[in-house]
Amino acid sequence: MPAGRFRGLAPAVAAFAIGGLSGCGSMSIPFFGGKTAETPPAASCPAAVILRPLANTAVFAGQAGELKPPNVAWYGVFSDISVKCQVAGDTFRAALDDIIVADRGPAVRGNDVDFTYFVSLTASDQTILGKKSFAVHVTVPSSAKRGGVNDHVEVAFATGGRPLSDLNITVGFQQTPQAIEFYKNFRGR
Repeated sequence: MPAGRFRGLAPAVAAFAIGGLSGCGSMSIPFFGGKTAETPPAASCPAAVILRPLANTAVFAGQAGELKPPNVAWYGVFSDISVKCQVAGDTFRAALDDIIVADRGPAVRGNDVDFTYFVSLTASDQTILGKKSFAVHVTVPSSAKRGGVNDHVEVAFATGGRPLSDLNITVGFQQTPQAIEFYKNFRGR
């Protein structure tokens, strides 16, 4: 057979092989004459939850006297979270991508706001095994009512010997005393 006849077939076979290998953790390829390659499955992550009471926060303008909605400069919304994790011995490591939104309030001045949020590892009995706080800065374009950031953080916590199935990742805003008092009287955002 002429060599040119298979020239178009080689890229197709290569694409099929690469595509098949990239999507599987375990794959049998009997027509290559080799043994089945088994890759151990990656550890699944525990549930990652935004604590609803701490999914919102409020920042007040300057030394706002009354903690009422007209004095709110910014509202913060913890919008979404995704996580990738691994466990090595007694250490749980997670990489989190969080979406945090800043929404202008009636007393806003400027286009920038800083929020503080936390990531914690808890057990099913609500024991906190570890907690870390992170600061995030959001700049909202002057022509926009809201803006957001995707914040990437990495944490490592000791599991205390607990199995992965007994762990949860919880996140939320670290509330200021003003925000706590405000949300006692005003629900919503």
